[in-house]
Amino acid sequence: MGSAHDPQTTTVVLGSASPARFRVLTGAGLRPTVVVSDVDEDALLDELAGAPHAQIVTRLAEAKADAVVETVVAAAGAAAADSVILTCDSMLLFDGELAGKPHTAEVAVARWRRMRGDTGHLITGHCVRRIRDGVVVGSAGGSESTAISFSDAPDHVIEAYAATGEPLEVAGAFTLDGLGGWLIDGIDGDPSSVLGISLPLVRRLLADVGVEVTELWTA
Repeated sequence: MGSAHDPQTTTVVLGSASPARFRVLTGAGLRPTVVVSDVDEDALLDELAGAPHAQIVTRLAEAKADAVVETVVAAAGAAAADSVILTCDSMLLFDGELAGKPHTAEVAVARWRRMRGDTGHLITGHCVRRIRDGVVVGSAGGSESTAISFSDAPDHVIEAYAATGEPLEVAGAFTLDGLGGWLIDGIDGDPSSVLGISLPLVRRLLADVGVEVTELWTA
């Protein structure tokens, strides 16, 4: 499905409110439009209970993609001549359990006390949908897992980190490109995936729907 279309006619839509994902894509030469999905993640997680971990995060990304496609097509209809929708969902696998955003400082502190000095795996599910003339003509999905080595941070450091608010609304209660970077001793895998969107995986998924990533680069 190789294409020779003008890259200026292809719209990239990021279905996420994550500033980190937006920065990764813009830093990598894309100029995405942001359309935030409206998905009941908790209800979907209940439905997926017991499924393989990678399948859970990928299914969450697919649900977000479905919602964003509906929004884009409803707004533009056939005017959505050639678009690619990119959505992701990240969760931390630690001690056999998946964890998302802690939401409160108390939960973040409790998680960090369990994780410190140990290793977890951040799993990010990805979905790509290609739209032409208001119709989905290609879909691809997959996940990326990266090992995270957490520092053996003392209680007062963990509490100070939680008090900043940064870890409350990020998967796994940490960031790599913010204050949390001080508390990560190392990673084994794709760095961009830890920031929320794996560039190598997105490149492969784009190819699966007939889009070469170089066609989406902006000057």
